[in-house]
Amino acid sequence: MSFNVGFSRITLILTVCGLLLTFIGILFIQSAMYAAPSKYEQDYYKRQMLWMMISLLAFIVAAFLPMRVYEVLAYVFYGVVLLLLLILLFKGGGRSARWINFGLFNFQVSEIAKLAVIFVLARYLAYSRRPANSVIKLAAVILLVAIPMLLVLKQPDLGTSLVFLAIVVVILFWSGIPAPYMLLMISPAISLIASSHWLSWVLFLILLLVLLRFIKPGAVFGTFTITVNLLVGMIMPFVWNRLQDYQKNRILVFLNPGRDPLGAGYQIIQSKVAIGSGGLWGKGYMSGTQTNLAFIPERHTDFIFSVLGEEFGFWGGLIVLVTFLVIILLGIHIAYKCRNRFMSYVAVGAVTIFTFQLVVNVGMTLGLMPVTGLPLPFVSYGGSSLLLSWTLLGLLVNAENNWQEY
Repeated sequence: MSFNVGFSRITLILTVCGLLLTFIGILFIQSAMYAAPSKYEQDYYKRQMLWMMISLLAFIVAAFLPMRVYEVLAYVFYGVVLLLLLILLFKGGGRSARWINFGLFNFQVSEIAKLAVIFVLARYLAYSRRPANSVIKLAAVILLVAIPMLLVLKQPDLGTSLVFLAIVVVILFWSGIPAPYMLLMISPAISLIASSHWLSWVLFLILLLVLLRFIKPGAVFGTFTITVNLLVGMIMPFVWNRLQDYQKNRILVFLNPGRDPLGAGYQIIQSKVAIGSGGLWGKGYMSGTQTNLAFIPERHTDFIFSVLGEEFGFWGGLIVLVTFLVIILLGIHIAYKCRNRFMSYVAVGAVTIFTFQLVVNVGMTLGLMPVTGLPLPFVSYGGSSLLLSWTLLGLLVNAENNWQEY
């Protein structure tokens, strides 16, 4: 197996985009926290710079280690991550434990769990000989994703668990499952929402039956789909009651931020005020009033885009969005041209994480998405998130440099 160590134009563009976003992140972490009351918080940007150095090493390893190594070790890596998630489960007494302490630093296991899910799905789908719409194949895929997803949800970390759903849906679609079958697969999620009122749920079930009649997926698949949707609808009240109070508030406040303007709706309201006050050109670096007066909670992590919007305005935000768009489009291009199926699935998984977290993070700062706690890749403060972002970028570079391999 040959390994190309050359650098294409796409490799250079991806690397420059990653560096640009990371440096923007460091700048605005410093701006967000320079007026913080403690020296420890003021130095967050310095720790982010240290994590950038570590992340660049991970980027180099991910870019130059033969993809065959990831393929061979996919199940082993997946098993190790499950073990770490189980350790956290028992460590936290069943909840609220997300970090493993390695002495000098803490690491969020759910971040590498995203990577493990990409590898294990790519490995399974690349070698599975079953038809794309095989019930056994789909059940195996769902099981591989459901185990880490439920363990992360138990922490509780709803935002990250949603990333797993995005990964499995996109990779399955990329593997060749027809779009109507994908619609049937995501129907339980729609059923969960529709079941908030009996009339909307009944109408949805009628539409689902019509769709099944039209698609004719087979007795087994059709029966399985209807059964799952019925179960989801019936357990909806129990799921709602099992949610934490803050999770319920986030959903309700998303629908109506004015419901709790000084509580759960405070973040969204202040974020929209900050971005709106930035106007076209912004108030200038370190000159954001909402930021300096600490009106924006979690301004260095989840709401870093609000700081950017206030201080650099519309054009600053547009630069970040366009940079992400370049990474996403190039990632799709790489995944499309890869001859190796495993490599293609890995590239698609990386693009999915970037896209989903970008949409959710920016969306919640604008009040278009519920607050889920997902960081903005490369930009938000956090070593685990930055390390994952650069590792994913390294995998895209790896796939680009070796796309001709089978």
